[in-house]
Parts: sequence; structure tokens; C-alpha cells
Amino acid sequence: MIAEKMKPLVANNSAVREMFEEGARLKGIYGDENVYDFSLGNPNVAPPQAIMNAIIDILNEEPANRVHGYMSNAGFETTRYAVAESLNRRFGTSYTEHNIIMSVGAGSALNVILKTILNPGEEVITFAPYFLEYGGYVRNYDGELVVVPADTETFQPNLDAFEELLSEKTRAVIINTPHNPTGVIYSDETLKRLTRILLKQEAENGSPIFLISDEPYRELAYDGAVVPWVPDYYKDTIVGYSFSKSLSLPGERIGYIVIPNQVEDHENVITAATIATRVMGMVNAPSLMQLVIERCIDEKCDIAFYENNRNQLYNGLTGFGFECVKPEGAFYLWMKSPVPDEKEFVEAAKEFNILMVPGSSFACPGYVRLAYCVSFETIMSSMEGFGKLAEKYGL
Repeated sequence: MIAEKMKPLVANNSAVREMFEEGARLKGIYGDENVYDFSLGNPNVAPPQAIMNAIIDILNEEPANRVHGYMSNAGFETTRYAVAESLNRRFGTSYTEHNIIMSVGAGSALNVILKTILNPGEEVITFAPYFLEYGGYVRNYDGELVVVPADTETFQPNLDAFEELLSEKTRAVIINTPHNPTGVIYSDETLKRLTRILLKQEAENGSPIFLISDEPYRELAYDGAVVPWVPDYYKDTIVGYSFSKSLSLPGERIGYIVIPNQVEDHENVITAATIATRVMGMVNAPSLMQLVIERCIDEKCDIAFYENNRNQLYNGLTGFGFECVKPEGAFYLWMKSPVPDEKEFVEAAKEFNILMVPGSSFACPGYVRLAYCVSFETIMSSMEGFGKLAEKYGL
């Protein structure tokens, strides 16, 4: 018998992962080059060479008990200092290592934050479409996830509906920009209005509402787009970050949490979050990767690769008559299904060995997500199949 909390998770196993497994099955039949798998955000770009060099240098230069040993639960002080200084240079902030906690990727960061701030029965609000794991994370701590319906005109947060859903039970709001699955970057206007709404509700509640900014795609922005630094807008913002996408290191599980001094009761929040990393069983973020990040804090992956992929896929699909949101950031294309039941459309695409994720997996049916962090050759080879798919639906 499994735990009651696990039963709905088993019943609603991730469609993203299911499509990834389906891709592996089809590749075994037709060959890798003949299957066009846009399901999983698994970067095809190699990490910067500096990362590889740093790993080798660290293994040769650092004592083994430092490379592979424990450290403060918050992470190496020198690594946290490097993160803080990088943020200070970029955003004009004044963080110290005290404001940074190293995490096991962004998923771990969000869980640490939620364990730190959330009481049973309190509500966390997020905006559809959204990364569906948020619901599992919130339920881990007996909270309730409240979902704001999508604004399908702009895919900016639907702030009119959001304001109606706020209540005395609201403890936190999760935002994600650049956005998975739409590629939208939240605008300055959006963040200013979101701040005004939150400040008003905070005053009514008489207690802080935390804004959790989930930022694994912060470095992936195109056409000169600027990704706002969310703590500049709202004082009770906590940031969760991952190097999985910016450095093409998804399997290494390394990221960080930023808890600024402006956050209400920040000393206790920082202390509690540091303890949460231990009692949740993670103990420390991986020591080797912390040391790598310390040396490579300002490295970036090849963003031009993703931008080229974006342009080719977007232009190709819209040329066939599909309706798509042009991504401003991240590496996902959000496409409207030509039929109301997008799951039917996803199944039809399999006829041409094309794998996409249904929008209902992001609480936004009628759309599909394509992860274009694949090889350029995959995108080019998929165009024939997409053309046939468009013909099938009379586009």
C-alpha cells in the first residue's frame, strides 16, 4: 500500500516524462534520427568548456575532503559569496553570502522555500499555464495550490482573476519568467501591477505574502529582451534559481536561493531555510558542482543556438498555418491545437514520429508545448512531418 499523498501523483504521472519514455520506445523502432522528440527540456547544447576545465582543475587542485565532503548546510561560503557578487554586479544589489543558500536545482529550491514559509491549509497561487510539479511541491507541506486561469491573449498573468482569488489564506505566489511553457517574459507593467495587488492584500491580511520567483530560464532571453529582477519590485520576494539551463547542467542538480534582507523577518527565514535543506534530506548541494559554479559563475551556454532553433521552428510552424506564441525566452514553443482536444492532436502527431506535450499537462488545454532545446537537425528533419500534420488538419 502506498501513502495517500502519493496516490494522486501516481494517477496523474507527468505527461512530459511519459512522452519522453514514448520517444525512447519509438527511437528503438525507427532510429534516433527519425523521431522528433520535443517533449523534455533537456538541453542539447554542451556546457561551456570552462565548466569542463573547472571540473578537471578542481579534481587536480582541491583536497579530496573539500571536493567530496560536507560543508555548511547553506553551502560553501566562498561559492555563496561568488553568487552574491555576481548578482550585485548585474542588478545593483548589495547581497552577501548570508543571503544565498545553495540548492539541489530549482525544484529543491522551491521545496526548501515552501517548507520554510508554508503552514498546513494555507494557499499558494500560481498562473496557468504552469509547471505542474508546483502542485506536488505545495501539497508536500499540506498547502493548497490555487490556479489563476490563463490569459490566452497575451499569456501574461491574468491579474484581474488573480486579485479575485487572493484571501486571508494566501501565503505565497509562484511566478516563472521567462516562462515554461509559453516562453513569455513578464513585463515591467505586469510586475508593477502584481506588486500593487500584493501590497494591498498584505495590508488587509496583516501578514506577509511571499512572492516566489522561479527562475531557471533567466539567462535565456532573445531579441534584446530584458528579464526584470523581481526583488526590485516587491520586498517579500524569494528567488529560486538553477544552472540546469543556463549552463546545460540539468543532471548535476545545482542552483541557489536568494533571500534578500528586505524580506519580512529575513534572519529567521534564512535560518529556517538553511535548516530545511538538512531536514528534507538533501543536507548540501553537491560539493563538486558548488566549486565549479564558484569558478564559472558568469559563464553562459550558447544562447544563439536556442535562438536559431526558435526562429526555425516558429517560422516553419507558422508558415504551415499553426498558431504559435513567439517565445521571448526559455526554450519552449507554445502552439494552439487546431482542434479543441489537444490530446487528439498530440496522438495524431505521433503518426509522423513527432512528440509534443499536451497543454492540459500545464493546466491549459487546447495548446501543446514543444521543447526546442534539440539539435537543429531534428528541427529541420521534423518539418516534413509537421507539413503533413498541417495538411491532415486542413491548415
